Amino acid sequence: MNALQIAASGMAAQQMRVDVVSNNLANMSTTGYNARRADFADLHYQQLARPGTVSAQDGTILPTGVQLGLGVRPAAVSMVMAQGTLAQTGGDLDLAIEGQGYLEVTLPSGASAYTRDGALKRTGDGLIVTSEGHQVAPGITIPADARSLSINADGEVYAYFVDQVQPSLLGQLNLVGFTNEKGLEAIGSNLFLESPASGAAIVGTPGQDGLGTLRQGYLEESSVDAVREVTELIKAQRGYELNAKVITAADQMLSATTQLR
Repeated sequence: MNALQIAASGMAAQQMRVDVVSNNLANMSTTGYNARRADFADLHYQQLARPGTVSAQDGTILPTGVQLGLGVRPAAVSMVMAQGTLAQTGGDLDLAIEGQGYLEVTLPSGASAYTRDGALKRTGDGLIVTSEGHQVAPGITIPADARSLSINADGEVYAYFVDQVQPSLLGQLNLVGFTNEKGLEAIGSNLFLESPASGAAIVGTPGQDGLGTLRQGYLEESSVDAVREVTELIKAQRGYELNAKVITAADQMLSATTQLR
């Protein structure tokens, strides 16, 4: 009897589903977070009688055969790509990305990482960094005597000074696109790494080549839909309970078999 193993795989699948849902709900307030979705696939099958097999001397062919499934397995946990709501903050270094694209940051190792979290800060030296202190490429420094800062939709960073009427251009923020955003490797802290599945990073100017634009004074909220996640949680709970009942039923059937005299 394979029911015990099959039901156990179903329970494990529903546990993973709950794990994904709980992570989504935990990140409801995470800036720029995209909800995840667990995808599953059926396991291989026992071919007791293959479809199309000749079943008699007269050449009769089985129309369906006998194929017994052996359970379920995780296939993927992928991001649900959706634009989060833009919340106004009024911060000079708060940036929301409208559309596709990621900001590029430099990790302490020198490697590049990517994020949609636009809650930027500046160091004591005036360098624009993320909340974790990672430098935002291409490395723009704000002078200490700058009165205010302006970042337009194209990513141009301007500083206003007391003794100047016209602002001074400090640099240009770029956005990075990927052929397959779902293939990015998440490493935590709202950061992603390029992977063979995502394709090479494509650096461009905001508003061009399919990339989004920047909006200063806003932050992108999480795209998690709480109602949907709670619905998924209930469905996963019911699925777990049904698989547990299968195990109970299979155990009772085996007990009845051992009691035969």
